[in-house]
Formats: sequence, C-alpha cells, structure tokens
Amino acid sequence: MSVKLTVRQVGDVSVVDAVGRLTLGEGSSLFRDTIHGLVAQGNKKIVLNLGEVSYIDSSGIGELVSAFTTVTNQGGKLKLLNLTKRVHDLLQITKLYTVFDVYDREATAIASFS
Repeated sequence: MSVKLTVRQVGDVSVVDAVGRLTLGEGSSLFRDTIHGLVAQGNKKIVLNLGEVSYIDSSGIGELVSAFTTVTNQGGKLKLLNLTKRVHDLLQITKLYTVFDVYDREATAIASFS
C-alpha cells in the first residue's frame, strides 16, 4: 500500500494526514503534488502528520526534504507531527531531525505558527 493523504484546514494552517508508506513511485508523486498544490493555493503554514506512516524509504526522505524546500522557498513553514519511532529514528540517522520542526501534539504544532 502506498501513502494516502488527507488535507484539512485548522484555521489558516493546512494539516496533511498521511497514512501508509511513503516510498518510490505513486506515493511520492502524490505527496509532491499535494504539497505543491497547497503552496500554489497560497497555503504557507503546513503541518505534516506522519503518525500513521509505517515506512519511509530514501525516495520518501527525498520528498520530505523537497517539500520542506518548496514551502520554505515560498516563504512558508512545514512542520512534522506525530513521528513514529521508525520515522523518528530515520530522521535522527540522516541528521534531518535538526532541519525539521517536530511536534508530538497537533495543537502545539498549530500554535507554533503564531
């Protein structure tokens, strides 16, 4: 199963709930298109909820970095929410944990944009 994405608005923050596996192929292109679409619509505050993501491969990591770069270059912020232990460990190993703002609670992540 690849990734399934659901976008919802909480105030002026777009929350992207991801479920499944963020891997090479259909999942990564869907992820890229979703982020680019949000930015194109003027959404500059994005929280990516990874609580239901079971696996991320190197392509998925690349898409996370690409999404972060895309949003940042447009003057926005991308923050990560609810990392599973596996995803948390992966970000630690790749030293990307220091790049992303990571939160355990949605309310805290949303409030951090203020």
